[in-house]
Amino acid sequence: MFIDHIRIIARAGDGGDGVVSWRREKYVPKGGPDGGDGGAGGDVVLVVDPSTDTLRQYHYDPKLIAHDGKNGAGQRKTGKSGRKVIGKVPPGTVVYRATNAETLQGAVELERSEEGIELEPIADLTEYGQEFVLCKGGDPGKGNYHFKSPTNRAPEEHTLGTPGEAGVFYLELRRIADAGLVGFPNAGKSTLISKLSAAQPKVASYPFTTLQPVVGVVEFPGHRRCTIADIPGLIEGAHENKGLGHEFLRHITRCHMLLFVLDMAGSEGRDPISDLQILRQEIKEYDEELAKFPWKVVANKMDLEGSVEYLAAFKQRFPKVDVIPISAEMEEGLDELKGMLNSEVAHHKNT
Repeated sequence: MFIDHIRIIARAGDGGDGVVSWRREKYVPKGGPDGGDGGAGGDVVLVVDPSTDTLRQYHYDPKLIAHDGKNGAGQRKTGKSGRKVIGKVPPGTVVYRATNAETLQGAVELERSEEGIELEPIADLTEYGQEFVLCKGGDPGKGNYHFKSPTNRAPEEHTLGTPGEAGVFYLELRRIADAGLVGFPNAGKSTLISKLSAAQPKVASYPFTTLQPVVGVVEFPGHRRCTIADIPGLIEGAHENKGLGHEFLRHITRCHMLLFVLDMAGSEGRDPISDLQILRQEIKEYDEELAKFPWKVVANKMDLEGSVEYLAAFKQRFPKVDVIPISAEMEEGLDELKGMLNSEVAHHKNT
């Protein structure tokens, strides 16, 4: 099961209390204060883990709860700090905080609620090993040993530990790729990514074969490489949450380039000219900034009848659009496509 957005509740540990204690040993009847400090509360930390590629684990257990610090003790003994809790997330995870849940009780109530959540972006985790403290543990209290002075030889003062931070958070995965494949179902995106890289998405002759984003790595000479993402096929109205595309359009917001894969043979009864216009409009409706990304057209299925005529009409309609004719199934034109990716994406990425 692929999970790319989820709501979780997190709570850091409370700090332990400082204590009031007195040194009482044989022959030291008035030894003075020796109350120790409490331990710090454990943090809740998110860590980018290269072995994690989904947020599925939080579907089964959407809570990250750290441990409280222990109270101090006599003989100036400091309480044990609470153990922190680490939540593993894949690279490309954006973290949002529900700003209207500032207490644990508020977090619990809001976590159970379906409405009224106000989200604020607080972190964008993209690098392997990157850490982010989601909830800070509470500060420890001080024992009465800290309050002794020449004028107060027997202090009763001590401080309590402070509560740890808590809240409701929203994790959203945005796959990191250099180029994103965008197209209608059955345009041949899955076949294309399987031919260009070692990725093995499901390929079949029916719509919505791809049910989750697939990222493949394309290797080039000189130890250069780039990543391409196969996004589940869009349909008209995807920006309004129709079909599967709306759920996954977020995954191309990090791409450096968009490749619109079109069925140039019109084998599904489609018109490539109309397809490009609809896809460009869907991208713009979803995110106007995304529509400004560099883009090219990959004219697929050039081995099928009618493709040459459709391509001629397409170029006449869009004379300024860069078009790369290919047949992913027959592995024709892929060298030209890889050459473009090498020069346009991999070269800039690795320099």
